[in-house]
Amino acid sequence: MTGQPVKRSVKIAGHATSVTLEAEFWDCLRELAESRGTSINQMVAGIDSTREANLSSAIRVFVLNELKRQAAG
Repeated sequence: MTGQPVKRSVKIAGHATSVTLEAEFWDCLRELAESRGTSINQMVAGIDSTREANLSSAIRVFVLNELKRQAAG
């Protein structure tokens, strides 16, 4: 089902934390990580290091901005 939140565990600086995102955001985050040759954990750690909002929101904004950047060419 689309739009349903999915809770997953990610490691940031060696510590596990739970992040809840809709499946579509997890899919996009995985695709972005693969295209950069990195892991979801590493990508989330980078997002975490610069965020000002809660982690789930920061990930959503990151994914949105990346998709907008790709669409702009």
